[in-house]
Amino acid sequence: MQQQFTSREVVDLTGITPRQLQWWDERKIVIPGRDGHRRLYSFEDLSEVAVICELRRKGFSLQRVRKVIRFLQREFSKRLAETVSGTSDYHLLTDGKTLYLETSPQQIVDILKNSRQPMLAVCLSDTVRQVRADIRSRKHNASTSGLRQLTRRSRKAS
Repeated sequence: MQQQFTSREVVDLTGITPRQLQWWDERKIVIPGRDGHRRLYSFEDLSEVAVICELRRKGFSLQRVRKVIRFLQREFSKRLAETVSGTSDYHLLTDGKTLYLETSPQQIVDILKNSRQPMLAVCLSDTVRQVRADIRSRKHNASTSGLRQLTRRSRKAS
Protein backbone atom coordinates (compact mmCIF):
# COMPACT_ATOMS: atom_id res chain seq x y z
CA MET A 1 0.00 0.00 0.00
CA GLN A 2 1.30 3.43 -0.94
CA GLN A 3 1.86 5.77 1.99
CA GLN A 4 -0.22 8.94 2.07
CA PHE A 5 0.32 12.12 4.03
CA THR A 6 -2.16 14.70 5.24
CA SER A 7 -1.63 18.40 4.66
CA ARG A 8 -0.56 18.76 8.30
CA GLU A 9 2.11 16.06 7.88
CA VAL A 10 3.41 17.70 4.69
CA VAL A 11 3.60 21.04 6.51
CA ASP A 12 5.47 19.42 9.43
CA LEU A 13 7.91 17.55 7.17
CA THR A 14 8.73 20.38 4.75
CA GLY A 15 8.25 23.62 6.65
CA ILE A 16 5.82 25.00 4.07
CA THR A 17 2.89 27.00 5.40
CA PRO A 18 -0.61 25.51 5.13
CA ARG A 19 -1.69 28.45 2.97
CA GLN A 20 1.25 27.99 0.57
CA LEU A 21 0.41 24.31 0.23
CA GLN A 22 -3.23 25.12 -0.50
CA TRP A 23 -2.19 27.79 -3.02
CA TRP A 24 0.14 25.34 -4.81
CA ASP A 25 -2.77 22.91 -5.09
CA GLU A 26 -5.04 25.65 -6.45
CA ARG A 27 -2.38 26.62 -9.02
CA LYS A 28 -1.77 22.95 -9.92
CA ILE A 29 1.89 23.06 -8.94
CA VAL A 30 1.54 19.97 -6.75
CA ILE A 31 -1.81 18.20 -7.04
CA PRO A 32 -2.67 15.90 -4.14
CA GLY A 33 -5.26 13.14 -4.11
CA ARG A 34 -8.56 13.75 -2.35
CA ASP A 35 -10.64 11.98 0.25
CA GLY A 36 -13.71 14.18 0.37
CA HIS A 37 -12.38 17.65 1.18
CA ARG A 38 -9.18 16.27 2.66
CA ARG A 39 -5.97 16.55 0.66
CA LEU A 40 -3.81 13.43 0.68
CA TYR A 41 -0.26 13.57 -0.62
CA SER A 42 1.71 10.61 -1.97
CA PHE A 43 5.41 10.22 -1.27
CA GLU A 44 6.05 11.62 -4.77
CA ASP A 45 3.90 14.67 -3.99
CA LEU A 46 5.71 15.14 -0.68
CA SER A 47 9.11 14.88 -2.42
CA GLU A 48 8.08 17.47 -4.99
CA VAL A 49 6.93 19.84 -2.25
CA ALA A 50 10.25 19.37 -0.44
CA VAL A 51 12.30 20.01 -3.59
CA ILE A 52 10.21 23.06 -4.48
CA CYS A 53 10.65 24.39 -0.92
CA GLU A 54 14.42 23.91 -1.26
CA LEU A 55 14.47 25.73 -4.61
CA ARG A 56 12.39 28.56 -3.12
CA ARG A 57 14.84 28.82 -0.17
CA LYS A 58 17.64 29.13 -2.75
CA GLY A 59 15.86 32.10 -4.32
CA PHE A 60 13.98 30.49 -7.22
CA SER A 61 10.77 32.27 -8.13
CA LEU A 62 7.66 30.10 -8.42
CA GLN A 63 7.69 30.76 -12.17
CA ARG A 64 11.27 29.45 -12.33
CA VAL A 65 10.29 26.41 -10.22
CA ARG A 66 7.53 25.60 -12.72
CA LYS A 67 10.11 25.74 -15.52
CA VAL A 68 12.35 23.35 -13.58
CA ILE A 69 9.47 20.90 -13.01
CA ARG A 70 8.45 21.04 -16.69
CA PHE A 71 12.09 20.63 -17.78
CA LEU A 72 12.51 17.52 -15.63
CA GLN A 73 9.22 16.02 -16.82
CA ARG A 74 10.13 16.72 -20.45
CA GLU A 75 13.64 15.29 -20.11
CA PHE A 76 12.71 12.14 -18.17
CA SER A 77 8.97 11.68 -18.76
CA LYS A 78 8.70 10.98 -15.03
CA ARG A 79 7.71 12.83 -11.92
CA LEU A 80 10.43 14.64 -10.03
CA ALA A 81 10.57 12.11 -7.16
CA GLU A 82 10.84 9.20 -9.60
CA THR A 83 13.66 10.95 -11.44
CA VAL A 84 15.84 11.72 -8.44
CA SER A 85 15.16 8.67 -6.26
CA GLY A 86 17.59 6.36 -8.07
CA THR A 87 21.15 5.61 -7.06
CA SER A 88 22.72 8.62 -8.80
CA ASP A 89 22.89 12.08 -7.28
CA TYR A 90 21.08 14.63 -9.41
CA HIS A 91 22.40 18.17 -9.26
CA LEU A 92 20.44 21.04 -10.72
CA LEU A 93 22.66 23.90 -11.86
CA THR A 94 21.56 27.21 -13.25
CA ASP A 95 23.07 30.54 -14.15
CA GLY A 96 19.65 32.16 -14.12
CA LYS A 97 19.01 31.48 -17.79
CA THR A 98 20.06 27.93 -18.54
CA LEU A 99 19.20 24.80 -16.56
CA TYR A 100 21.49 21.81 -16.30
CA LEU A 101 20.67 18.52 -14.63
CA GLU A 102 23.80 16.49 -14.07
CA THR A 103 24.76 13.26 -12.35
CA SER A 104 28.44 13.21 -13.23
CA PRO A 105 30.84 15.13 -10.96
CA GLN A 106 33.08 15.76 -13.97
CA GLN A 107 30.23 17.32 -15.96
CA ILE A 108 29.40 19.54 -12.99
CA VAL A 109 33.02 20.69 -12.76
CA ASP A 110 33.11 21.33 -16.54
CA ILE A 111 29.94 23.44 -16.37
CA LEU A 112 31.31 25.44 -13.44
CA LYS A 113 34.70 25.97 -15.14
CA ASN A 114 33.13 27.13 -18.40
CA SER A 115 30.53 29.38 -16.80
CA ARG A 116 30.89 33.10 -17.36
CA GLN A 117 28.73 33.98 -14.37
CA PRO A 118 27.92 32.56 -10.94
CA MET A 119 26.10 29.23 -10.89
CA LEU A 120 23.61 27.96 -8.34
CA ALA A 121 23.74 24.23 -7.61
CA VAL A 122 21.12 22.22 -5.72
CA CYS A 123 21.37 18.49 -5.05
CA LEU A 124 17.82 17.29 -5.70
CA SER A 125 18.60 13.75 -4.54
CA ASP A 126 19.71 14.98 -1.10
CA THR A 127 16.37 16.70 -0.61
CA VAL A 128 14.44 13.50 -1.41
CA ARG A 129 16.75 11.47 0.87
CA GLN A 130 16.17 13.97 3.69
CA VAL A 131 12.38 13.60 3.33
CA ARG A 132 12.75 9.80 3.54
CA ALA A 133 14.95 10.12 6.63
CA ASP A 134 12.45 12.48 8.29
CA ILE A 135 9.60 10.04 7.59
CA ARG A 136 11.59 7.10 9.03
CA SER A 137 12.50 9.18 12.08
CA ARG A 138 8.86 10.14 12.67
CA LYS A 139 7.73 6.51 12.32
CA HIS A 140 10.42 5.39 14.75
CA ASN A 141 9.53 8.12 17.25
CA ALA A 142 5.81 7.31 16.93
CA SER A 143 6.36 3.59 17.51
CA THR A 144 8.70 4.28 20.45
CA SER A 145 6.18 6.73 21.92
CA GLY A 146 3.38 4.19 21.48
CA LEU A 147 5.47 1.53 23.22
CA ARG A 148 6.19 3.90 26.14
CA GLN A 149 2.48 4.67 26.52
CA LEU A 150 1.62 0.96 26.44
CA THR A 151 4.29 0.26 29.09
CA ARG A 152 2.96 3.07 31.33
CA ARG A 153 -0.61 1.78 31.01
CA SER A 154 0.41 -1.77 31.91
CA ARG A 155 2.34 -0.51 34.97
CA LYS A 156 -0.68 1.49 36.17
CA ALA A 157 -2.94 -1.53 35.71
CA SER A 158 -0.74 -3.75 37.89
